[in-house]
Amino acid sequence: MVGVIGGTGHQGLGLAMRWAAADIPVVIGSRSLDRAQAAAARVRKTVGGGRVEGMENPAAARASEVIVITVPPEAQVEILSAIAPEVAGKIVVDATVVLGSPPSYAVQLPEGSAAERAQRILGAGTRVVAAFHTVPAALLADLTRPVDCDVLVCGDETAAKVRVIELAGAFGARAVDVGALRQAHTLERITALLIGLGRRVRRHDLGVRITGL
Repeated sequence: MVGVIGGTGHQGLGLAMRWAAADIPVVIGSRSLDRAQAAAARVRKTVGGGRVEGMENPAAARASEVIVITVPPEAQVEILSAIAPEVAGKIVVDATVVLGSPPSYAVQLPEGSAAERAQRILGAGTRVVAAFHTVPAALLADLTRPVDCDVLVCGDETAAKVRVIELAGAFGARAVDVGALRQAHTLERITALLIGLGRRVRRHDLGVRITGL
């Protein structure tokens, strides 16, 4: 079971759709049970079924083997603190990017990166991985198109990164291990660059691809 905390937003909903379409059980987490259940119903309708449930965030984290965080940056600390008792020993994938105001969209790093902040909040017993930042929500939500950009993955535990790479591969994306969790600040900055560029060229589906592998 994959839990998508923040699964009512664009990025989380797109990931939930992709995994549900790949027949992976998904639970969508939200601070509002009604919103979580509505999002789950939307995913089931879009993919024509699937094992998708909606729960409040702590329950979603408790029910899941891997938890993916796709929440607004201003909510990250509160939501991570709320689910912390439920995620000891589990893999938590953080995709948070703390952006400044337009027009620059420069990333505002909280003491290294948002992913490293997640590790501090959740403690050493939780296996934090940074991933899915640079995969555009618009592309994820369009199930008629392949995910033709790379998923960049960093973290301090190899086994946790391997599991996240498998989850990316489940919906047809290539994932690339780009190093330790301290590299998360690079992923967050690349995301800010893509968002800023996308605004300038009026595209919402920009991604990155590592060539030469």
